[in-house]
Amino acid sequence: MVAFALIPFLLAGVSPLSAVAAPLQGLTITAASVKGAPIFPPINYGLSGLCKLPLLQEICAIVAAKTSSGIQVTTPIGVAAGVSDGSGASRFPVKYASATRWEASTISTKWTLPTGATNASGLPLACPQPLVDPSTYAEDCLSMILYVPTSLKANSGAPTLLWIHGGSFITGSATGPGLDGSKLAIATNSIVAVMQYRLGALGFMAPSGTTNLAVKDTINAMSFLAKVVPSFGGSASKITLAGQSSGAGMIRALLATPSASSLFQSAILQSDPIDYGFLNASTQVALQSSFNTLTGCTASNKACQNALSLEAIINAQVTLCSDASSIDPSTGTAEPVRPVRDGSLITTPLDLTAAFPSVNKPILLSNVRNEAGPTIFSMFTAAIDSSIFEDAAQGSLGDARASTVMASGFYNTSVSDTRIPLETLGTDYVWRCPTWSLARSWVAHGGKAFVGVYYTGATYPANNDIAFCLEAGSVCHQDDIEIVFGTVPNPTTAQAALTTEMQARYKAFLTTGSPNVAGLLPWTAATTTDVHAHQLGGTPTPSGEVPAGACEQSFWGDSVDYDYQVYGI
Repeated sequence: MVAFALIPFLLAGVSPLSAVAAPLQGLTITAASVKGAPIFPPINYGLSGLCKLPLLQEICAIVAAKTSSGIQVTTPIGVAAGVSDGSGASRFPVKYASATRWEASTISTKWTLPTGATNASGLPLACPQPLVDPSTYAEDCLSMILYVPTSLKANSGAPTLLWIHGGSFITGSATGPGLDGSKLAIATNSIVAVMQYRLGALGFMAPSGTTNLAVKDTINAMSFLAKVVPSFGGSASKITLAGQSSGAGMIRALLATPSASSLFQSAILQSDPIDYGFLNASTQVALQSSFNTLTGCTASNKACQNALSLEAIINAQVTLCSDASSIDPSTGTAEPVRPVRDGSLITTPLDLTAAFPSVNKPILLSNVRNEAGPTIFSMFTAAIDSSIFEDAAQGSLGDARASTVMASGFYNTSVSDTRIPLETLGTDYVWRCPTWSLARSWVAHGGKAFVGVYYTGATYPANNDIAFCLEAGSVCHQDDIEIVFGTVPNPTTAQAALTTEMQARYKAFLTTGSPNVAGLLPWTAATTTDVHAHQLGGTPTPSGEVPAGACEQSFWGDSVDYDYQVYGI
């Protein structure tokens, strides 16, 4: 008998094994690999260790600039040291902001190497997160890596793409698989910055009740870039945000933040699980109260909060994520810790539940063909019969919504393996259809939107053990990342062709706000009635567009509510 209590994981794009282990971005982890690991790495009294001391960091940065591969750029906040990988781009790691625990971050005023890097060839440590070796992360983690084409000269006015990684807001880093931005920077003739932000409880559960610290981190990252990119050949006014999964969700939060609007010109959202919506303020209060109880620290007891080990904070976070849906069902099980519509920073739900604001930025929205593939086919490792479909739909949607779905005809359960329509349902419900609804609303209120669906992908490391994701024609969640970055190992002809196409389209979008390029099939902008979803890769349809199916305007979001409508968030 299937444990249908796990079904919410199934359609949320996460593994049924653990709510917090779901989006591990390609990491291969076992309990044995972290059992007994120290919370902090051992002290190194050599140069590497000394350079981690605050008083010596600036001196070490200057030494690094003079002793590295010789690539130096003078910025308004100091000398930036970089290294070249020989591809025609240089890499510059930097700390963009600092923050004391559970306080708002402040933008760096001096060019400083990230924690974990003792010279320009070093890479930043990740932000604290569960199920990884503690030596790989540090609480002082607000860093980014700039990838700059060597052909760019100061004040060239080139655009900047700021990439925000995914990981359900609890995992991931700027050094995740496939996120080397060198090839993307060269192909788009832009600066590519890959950033990291505070994750989980440290970014979203300040005991005082302060909300959205991680969102504010990304705002500071944009402000930092505006200050320094002219020195590398960029324009402070040509910053485009791009991200995948919860990284795209972070961008949606920034699109709903009026105070951040002037800091970026356009946005690219890949595989955003829009169905979840933002948390509302009352839900955040309930989660915060539970978290404070788990840590044993009151909202005002700073001494208690600062004395908590990272291990204790992460353990409390894991318990909170496990308990969240019983505290408030609107949290769901995939991203219970996420941006909060607090009314001060994030002022609109940016969905179908409330008046949509006037907008003017161009956005590019994409999904992959099989967003729910990893979850469905890791939960159900063998073919299942049609009775499971109805049970799964009821477990995830409730009886009323499931009944409408079953009667719609959009999901063919007569096939021999019901995992196929179940995967389609998950993809439509959590990702594709709410993305199309957002596109229609965006256009109706003054913006321009382009919608696409990947029919060719590159298997992301996290999907390597899922047979379905290895099948020809399957494009699973995260399989678009290495296509965009041009980091596919040994790409096939089809993968290489799509990488070339997407990088050309991104280059056009960064500069013109449109992904249309001479010589490529026209990509029609969305309208209020037809999103004109462009097929990316695969054997193209005659129109080059993807059929709407259940994502037609009258079904999802109308006949069948999204979760954010059900919970009014």
